Amino acid sequence: MTTTEIRASASLASIFGLRMLGLFLILPVFAVHAKSLPGGDNATLVGLALGMYGLTQAFGQIPFGMASDRFGRKPIIVIGLLLFIIGSLIAAIDTHVIWVIIGRAVQGAGAVSAAVTALIADSTRDEHRTKAMALVGASIGLTYAASLVIAPLLYASVGMSGMFLLVAALAVAAIGVVLFIVPPAPPRSPERASFRQVMRDPELMRMNFGVFALHAIQMSMFVVLPNVLVNAGGLPLNEHWKLYLPVVLASFVLMLPPIFVGEKAGRMKLVFVSAIALLLTVEFGLRVAIVQTQLSFGLVVMLLLAFFVAFNILEASQPSLVSRLAPDGSRGAALGVYNTMQAVGLFAGGAGGGWLAQRFGGPAVFTAGCLLTVAWLIIAASMKNLPRRAKRTAVPT
Repeated sequence: MTTTEIRASASLASIFGLRMLGLFLILPVFAVHAKSLPGGDNATLVGLALGMYGLTQAFGQIPFGMASDRFGRKPIIVIGLLLFIIGSLIAAIDTHVIWVIIGRAVQGAGAVSAAVTALIADSTRDEHRTKAMALVGASIGLTYAASLVIAPLLYASVGMSGMFLLVAALAVAAIGVVLFIVPPAPPRSPERASFRQVMRDPELMRMNFGVFALHAIQMSMFVVLPNVLVNAGGLPLNEHWKLYLPVVLASFVLMLPPIFVGEKAGRMKLVFVSAIALLLTVEFGLRVAIVQTQLSFGLVVMLLLAFFVAFNILEASQPSLVSRLAPDGSRGAALGVYNTMQAVGLFAGGAGGGWLAQRFGGPAVFTAGCLLTVAWLIIAASMKNLPRRAKRTAVPT
């Protein structure tokens, strides 16, 4: 990768990490904090406060992605970050749970994931794009792991209002990163495909189903997994980060060789399909593990590591493939649809996993995940294998 590609990828990944920090940071502490607020004894309102961010993200991804195709990536990203700042300030009012719900809705309305991903794609060559997307995946994973560690400490020192104000201040800094550190994007094609073409493209439809399935599986697993860790290893809930952090870090190291080899050899389809197969193996293994009377904690940890390796490979490669498959001039629209399906998958996995666990028990969650993954494996098996396009003119340093 050139210095320009590295600079663009790293700086834009930090923007992604910031937005995910706004989502993750309150998760470990808000349910407890809400009890001190008027309306906080209403479980439905607490759930809305946690989930509203993702809901408005889902509605905003396509309009923001299409707008970035038309008006440019950076202006749209800045507008999204301004909305994020406004939402954080509203949530910091913290005198009633309703203010937190409104603030989270406005935070999520600045749905710039598609625009940021499209700008990464614009700024990197095809043969290096998956590595750039891997940086985004790393920023999300590290942000999630870090939030589990720092959220209780921040809450104890600055309170919930202080946490929202801190996130707002970081978003102000992020605007500076976009304006002064992210390199200018190369010229984009003036021609744009119709939205109908983007929606009906069969290869893009495969990717959209894939990201829906991946995040539905992720969310449904984590409805059950915390209790599995408590039962298997006697690990208290407030110490789960001690497992997640090293496992996530190790998975980033292990996911890089397959991506590098796949890109160099032009065999990303093989890497992609193999990662789906590994995901299926993990889900089946966890289903078998949790029906045993004596759980092996070591086995659960190994399966969890394998899950994150597969997840990170798929999380990095799918947006890269979408950016290459999208019609010229319509990357933002294609990635907007992709990110919308991601948000829908998160919602469906959380809601569906909770319903299955309550009605039929934990094994049913993994059974449903296995069936969804088998369907994804069948759909992905006939996808195109996009060869490395190494002859494209290099992005200037």
